[in-house]
Amino acid sequence: MQTNKNTPIKNDWTREEAVSLLNQPFNDLLFSAQQIHRENFDPNYVQLSTLMNIKTGGCPEDCAYCPQSAHYDTGVEAEKLLDLTDVLTQAKAAKEKGATRFCMGAAWRQPKQKDLEKVMAMVEAVKATGMETCVTLGMLSREQAKNLKSAGLDYYNHNLDCSPEYYSKIISTRDYQDRLDTLDNVRQAEINVCSGGIIGMGEDQNDRAGLLLTLANMSKQPESVPINMLVQVEGTPLKDADVPDAIDFIRIIAAARIMMPASYVRLSAGRNEMTDEMQALCFLAGANSIFYGEKLLTTDNPQLEQDKMLFERLGMQSSQH
Repeated sequence: MQTNKNTPIKNDWTREEAVSLLNQPFNDLLFSAQQIHRENFDPNYVQLSTLMNIKTGGCPEDCAYCPQSAHYDTGVEAEKLLDLTDVLTQAKAAKEKGATRFCMGAAWRQPKQKDLEKVMAMVEAVKATGMETCVTLGMLSREQAKNLKSAGLDYYNHNLDCSPEYYSKIISTRDYQDRLDTLDNVRQAEINVCSGGIIGMGEDQNDRAGLLLTLANMSKQPESVPINMLVQVEGTPLKDADVPDAIDFIRIIAAARIMMPASYVRLSAGRNEMTDEMQALCFLAGANSIFYGEKLLTTDNPQLEQDKMLFERLGMQSSQH
């Protein structure tokens, strides 16, 4: 439930400014973030999205964090694209449980035309339920983005994952520019952009600042910014990565809120490893969207009842916009 957008948007952040922001005294940082949050959103509402895997495993990319990569033995089997009926059943169930946006993810480097047409049919069917639609399908050409727009797609998710400088340590099968080009194609098609990153892949504070300023300095900031905490999966190169400090993670949420005041900042992967108290501080820092449901692609997500209880304890409600 958005109220107003009073905070000026700044698209010329410097690395020094972003690092300085992340290094502020914790209380000062949260106070600033909460003030900006209240200028742009109702602080006691959170938007609920549900994510469904419509095509699992077998991805040719070598993203070091991903259990769906064909490069790693993680126990995730490659499966075919799901039928429209199955997807629509899940979408209707998600809506009944309070989700306002339904996101569909497929483990592809880039969709083939025949697959894209099937996804377009899914978008149209989910849109007809009254929910917002989002897909994440890998890289897109400008023409593919236009096709998805014609099907009624509201959001396209394509995360930057990390800073440009750190990217080659995580992925070798595509360039950072490939991701930026896809986001530009999505923006040119007038689809809302959903793009964020992953914290806990061995990056330092400078890299985290680099991720945030790359997002914030886009000509138009992403409407949705998912901040993921790495879920360590057996078989992936990042299985033994150091778990991010909770305070440091909350700092990133707060900095994202300050740097992108009108964007929805979403707590995404990793919530299963977060305490209720950590999530509460993330909401205080400006997070106002979550993925809602038992599964987040191939890893566990907090149970629905657990989320409902937390919202009740915090006096928060899910948004209907």
